[in-house]
This record gives sequence, structure tokens and C-alpha cells, in this order.
Amino acid sequence: MKNKETHMHVFNSLTQLHDAIGQPKPQHPLISIVNYGDVDVDTTELGKGMMLNFYKISFKSNFKGKIKYGQGFYDFEEGGMSFIAPGQIIRAVDGETDFEGMSLHIHPDFIRPYALNTIIKQYGFFSYTAAEALYLSEKEKETILGVLKSIKEELNERIDTFSQDVIISQIELLLNYCNRFYNRQFLTRKAVNNDLLSKMELVLDAYFNDNAAMDKGLPTVQFLANELNVSANYLSDMLRNLTGLNAQQHIHQKLIDKAKEYLGSGNLSIAEVAYRLGFERPQSFSKMFKQKTNQTPLGFKQGFN
Repeated sequence: MKNKETHMHVFNSLTQLHDAIGQPKPQHPLISIVNYGDVDVDTTELGKGMMLNFYKISFKSNFKGKIKYGQGFYDFEEGGMSFIAPGQIIRAVDGETDFEGMSLHIHPDFIRPYALNTIIKQYGFFSYTAAEALYLSEKEKETILGVLKSIKEELNERIDTFSQDVIISQIELLLNYCNRFYNRQFLTRKAVNNDLLSKMELVLDAYFNDNAAMDKGLPTVQFLANELNVSANYLSDMLRNLTGLNAQQHIHQKLIDKAKEYLGSGNLSIAEVAYRLGFERPQSFSKMFKQKTNQTPLGFKQGFN
């Protein structure tokens, strides 16, 4: 019987990846840029599953096919950017893929001596799913491609004692531009994001109205993200740009609203309200309610009697 198990290709170094896609050895062992147009070998087998133990920042255009990483899919037919952190699994999910563009590969050792090693973990888009890729305007594309070109020129023309400092600065510039462009994307996609916000409210309402909290406990950001088919980081970043509150704060807001509803009915004790909302201990509920409303649950309840 034929073994149908998918073989996972794991790449620990940039040299291994370059060799697998038929590219020359990278000029620097810890950072490289690959133009997709230069890849003329069959990468179908790699597309079945690979894991990179380094960062990959990709700009793709004229893409045909779908890519999966994490739990999401993205069709890049309009072009865009994706961001992959070390240890994420990448798959092409409908066979052959064809696209133009380039990828920047950064081994963690390249940035380890710099503050960027810590800062890069604060860019939430490395934890977004593929469906949350960055769409670029024509002008934004020029900006991104300009920075990538500068990094490539630095690698091609003058590797010296200053090269690493210069390239680190260029990577930081690239990431800051991407952060700005994501913020613009949240603003220009308000209709889509408002729809996501409405769906989130329905999910939370159903969670409490069906008494799921009593069995499953307090709703989590990850639960909401799974229900909405987005990543937890993307959900929080989107909500923060749309409403000023992140996903956890929205959950807390819903908890307080439901708590007031239960307390106002006068039929439930403080402990019963706490357990119905998913708290394991009434004291935890009372503490949160006081923090959010400047009132104790008992004081709020007595105000209705």
C-alpha cells in the first residue's frame, strides 16, 4: 500500500533552500533575496509541505494558485505580501503555483546581536494567517520594491564591516513601511472589518445565550479567532484600529454587559452570575466587575432593588 504521508521539507539554512530551488549559494549565509523569476526548477514537491527556520518576507504578484500556512489560505491573484516566522509550515494547496516577485530570507542569527531581534517579534503580521496578507497600492509597491532593491544592492556590491548595520536599518525600514501599510489597509477595508466586528458580536452573544460559558469557561481571543477564521493577532490589530479596543477588551466589555443584564434581572445571586459567565471563582468576577465599572456586583444589583 502506497504511503500517502506528506514529506515535510525542513530548511535550517538559507544555503539549503537555495540549493533546493536551484539558486546559487547566497552571498551572505544569513540573509538573501530570491527573485521568483530566476527559479526554473520544479518546486512541486516543496509545495507539498516545507518549514523554514528563518524569516521569509515575500512580495508576490501575478500569482496563480493558493498558498496555505497556519490555518488560512490566500489567493494572491492581485498580488501582495506575506510574512512567515521561523517554524511556520507552508503549503501550496492546489498543485502547481506560478507567480512573480521576490522573497527576503533572514536567519535569526543575522539579527540576534541587534535590538531588531526583540523588536521583530512585536510585528503582529508575522503571526497573521495567509488570508490576512498585505495588499499594496501601486505607490506602496514601488516603496517596498525600492527597499528590497537597496538590500539586494548592498548584498551584491559591498559586503564589508558596515554591511550588516546598513542592512539591519533597511530591514527595520521595510517592516515599518509594512506596519504603516497594514494600518492603511485596516482603514480602507472598514466595510469588511465592520462585517467581521458584527460577526464577532454574534459569536459572543451566542456563546453566552447558549450557556456555553458554564461548560467551557470564559471565551478566549483564540476561540473568537477560530470562529471568525482569522488569526488572533490580526483580530486584535483590526479591532484596535477600528474601535480602539483589542479583542480581549471586547470580550471583557461583553462580559460586563452580560453581567449587568443578569444582575439587573434580580433572579440570580452574584455567584450564579459569575458561574454563568464562565468564571471559576465568584471573587474573580467581582474583581473584574469592580475594575471595569467602579462598582461591586452587589452594589450594582442593589441599585435595581
